[in-house]
Amino acid sequence: MNKVILMGRLTRDPDIRYSNGETATAVARFTLAVDRRFGRKDGDQTADFIGCVAFGRTAEFAEKYLRQGIKVAASGRIQTGSYTNRDGQKVYTTDVVLDDIEFAESKAASDANRGGMNMGGGYQPAPAPAPSPMGAAGDGFMNIPDGIDEELPFS
Repeated sequence: MNKVILMGRLTRDPDIRYSNGETATAVARFTLAVDRRFGRKDGDQTADFIGCVAFGRTAEFAEKYLRQGIKVAASGRIQTGSYTNRDGQKVYTTDVVLDDIEFAESKAASDANRGGMNMGGGYQPAPAPAPSPMGAAGDGFMNIPDGIDEELPFS
């Protein structure tokens, strides 16, 4: 079985391209900064930078909704490959081909954390603000604020 589940932040906006042919297929490439479970001895958090690629509808979702700093949960499979570069050297590649991408935090928390990327020396997560509790309606369901339906990625 080849199954990968990741949670991390995009290091930059996705690179979107379309395949040639009668039915052009969207291809999205981006890198996720995934925090390691344990930090270094000096207390600094470490992260792995994992190359991801999505095709079709998943790539179109990435193009429309994903931006640098957004935290996502993604699942897919590891795919390895190789090619010969212009210098005649064989280059080996490893990517995670994504089947599913979901937001891993609220839009407000994501906007607050977008400043957490430090391109000079790695990934520095910004502290996430505490979510404000929403009261439950009389029927046991949470109240949804007015106007939020405009932010949802589906109709």
